[in-house]
Amino acid sequence: MLTIYGVYRSRASRTYWLAGELDLAFTSVPVIQARRLADPEAPDAPLNTRSPAFLAVNPTGLIPCIDDGGFVMTESLAINLYLARKHGGPLAPATLTEEAEMLQWTLWAATEIEPHAVKIVLTQDARAAESEAGRLAIRAAVKALKKGFRHLDAHLATSGHMVGGRFTVADLNLAEVFRYAMSQTALFADAPHVAAWLARCQSRAAFKAMMERRLSEPE
Repeated sequence: MLTIYGVYRSRASRTYWLAGELDLAFTSVPVIQARRLADPEAPDAPLNTRSPAFLAVNPTGLIPCIDDGGFVMTESLAINLYLARKHGGPLAPATLTEEAEMLQWTLWAATEIEPHAVKIVLTQDARAAESEAGRLAIRAAVKALKKGFRHLDAHLATSGHMVGGRFTVADLNLAEVFRYAMSQTALFADAPHVAAWLARCQSRAAFKAMMERRLSEPE
C-alpha cells in the first residue's frame, strides 16, 4: 500500500495529483510544515515536519514523503517520476528516450524555474508583495523567469506537450512548478503556448480533485 505523507497545501499536491491520475489506492498522512505552526514542538502540536514521529520516517523533515510497501522516498518530482514509471500507462515513458526527456525537463524546471517561482509565492505568503523589498524581489524573479518561459513556449508551440505528444508525468511535474508563477499574468501573456498548456493541464479531473482538497485545508 502506498502512503503519502504531507498536506495538500504543500509540494505533496504534486504526488496527490499523480496518484489521482493513476487511480492509485493510497493512505494520506497529513504532515504540516513546521514553519506554519507557532510551536511545532508543543505537546499538542499536529503532526508536522519536526515531529519525532515523522522524522522517524523521513529524517530530512521534508514533505512529501512516500512509503511504497517499505520503500521510502522523498523529493516530490522524483517521487512522481518513480510512481509513473512503476505503474506504467500513458503518463509513463514508453521508451528510454522518453524517460530521458522526462528527467531532463523535470530537472530543468526544478533548477531553472522553481527557485524563482517559489520566491514569488513566498513573498506573497509573507504579505510582503506591496513593500519595496517585496516588489523588488518579485520583479527580480519575473525577470529571471522570462528566459525559461520563452524556452518552454517555443517547445510547446511544436508539440503541445512536454514529451511524446501526450499528457505525461513530465507535463504534471512542470505544470505544478509553473503554477507558482500564475499571479504574474504578463509572463503568461508573453508565452501563449505556456498559458494554453497550463490551462489544459489544470482542466484535468485529477487536478481539479486535488485542488478541491487543497483549498479545503486551512491556510
